[in-house]
Amino acid sequence: MSSSSRASEPKAKPLPAGVWTPVITLYDDTAAQGVDHGAMYRHCQHLVRSGMHGLVYLGTNGELALLARDERQAILRTARRAVADLGRPDYPLVAGISAQGTAESVQLAREAADAGAGWGLLLPPSYWAKALPTEALLAYFRDVADASPIPIVVYNFPGVTSGVDLDSDQLAALAAHPNIAATKLTCGNVGKLTRLTSQFGPEHFGVYGGSSDYLLPALHAGGRGCVTGLGNVFPRATSMIYDLWAAGKLDEARELQDKVANAEWACKKGIAQTKYGAWWFVGRKSLGLENEALFRMRKPYLLLGDEAKRWTVETMRVLEATEDALLGES
Repeated sequence: MSSSSRASEPKAKPLPAGVWTPVITLYDDTAAQGVDHGAMYRHCQHLVRSGMHGLVYLGTNGELALLARDERQAILRTARRAVADLGRPDYPLVAGISAQGTAESVQLAREAADAGAGWGLLLPPSYWAKALPTEALLAYFRDVADASPIPIVVYNFPGVTSGVDLDSDQLAALAAHPNIAATKLTCGNVGKLTRLTSQFGPEHFGVYGGSSDYLLPALHAGGRGCVTGLGNVFPRATSMIYDLWAAGKLDEARELQDKVANAEWACKKGIAQTKYGAWWFVGRKSLGLENEALFRMRKPYLLLGDEAKRWTVETMRVLEATEDALLGES
């Protein structure tokens, strides 16, 4: 089925192609763990300077569920200020706007737009999941999209939504909405991605993988890129896979993809591992953020144990020399 038969008009504001980082939230070393905006400002600028194509704030890696509404807006304003200070005021930022109710998600979309986000990342509702048939799920996304001042990116991640997993038919139905621009498939289903890219051109509905360990297969299947937690740790290497692919340097892209896939295995174990890797390889080395506590998850989540820390560093280290070399060339 051709893309034109499923979506007659291109979206007014498609999501740009490339590799995006779902940015972690950094907290100060106090009992309350307040957001450390100075640290986040530095991290943001490092990601942009390293070649990341776009940033996602207030996603799963950003611990959206642990942040108050005023904190969310302040984080977005810090990010927008950080990119503006780099001379890139139009740099693309996505904001998580997920809530369990339609009215709150609409309000979060409006607040995200006011704070400088260009798109809203929206999970399906999941409270009392068995009472959410297809009709309810589709109505939720459509209602939010109708009222949102920014385009919606449908975020499919059954691991954080009580197993709610949007299938390709549901996503195709949502793709026809004029204010639903893309989807992020953290379900990792390449078959689903391929079914969608076979029906929609990127100007109608962008399809993105939810990690970088299958970025190259996703691109070959017609995907637009990915959103990867590993970007917090190795932004240049992850974004370079896309750059090499776009330049037609497929052998080099494949070689780099192999290393990225092995390093990202640590991120699959959890946000705590991603944040520790970001501190070890970026925070203390490049940002002058020597206090590991800034990179801990917010309570009630437990501290990472010593063995898990060692394993995380060993697993990610396969990409360290490559990242350093690529940053040295840029």
